[in-house]
Amino acid sequence: MPAQSPVSSRAKLLALFAVFLLPMAVAWGMVEWRWGVPEGRTAHGRLTPDLPELAAWPLVGGAKQGADDWVLAFDCSASCAEQADRWWRLHRALGREAHRVSRLRLGGSSEALPGAATAEWTEEAAWRAPGRLWIFDPEGRPVLQYAPGVETSLVLEDLEHLLERNPAPPTARLHRE
Repeated sequence: MPAQSPVSSRAKLLALFAVFLLPMAVAWGMVEWRWGVPEGRTAHGRLTPDLPELAAWPLVGGAKQGADDWVLAFDCSASCAEQADRWWRLHRALGREAHRVSRLRLGGSSEALPGAATAEWTEEAAWRAPGRLWIFDPEGRPVLQYAPGVETSLVLEDLEHLLERNPAPPTARLHRE
């Protein structure tokens, strides 16, 4: 068997180092100089850190179903039946993650669809607008707000992203049982 030349041994050693060091160098470049990191926004709704928690809203009635549920709240003072059906369909489109979301209809005089809680405004709030939609985290903090004419698919995309990035706590199953 012929002996390897020192050049080919060094080349193999350098190739081995490159295989392990090149990904580290690329990752460092991405962190330092923002190479290949998207700058665009990911949420279609408007972030709402200035709104009070849901418990502080001037509402009477309504409660989420599970202690660890996200809340999809919509102001139903105009075209209520159409909106309620729209958000019910969105809720069903979540599939096996649907149990992690509660729907809360704010206002409206018609009968609530199955699985939705209802609440009534006790006084006018500055952030209230007919047809507006809010998503609240399990702690009751507002996360996203949507204008009245928002596309349902955009809300579904944001909600799926939120649920994916915030997995259900291990004790959530115990709360349901």
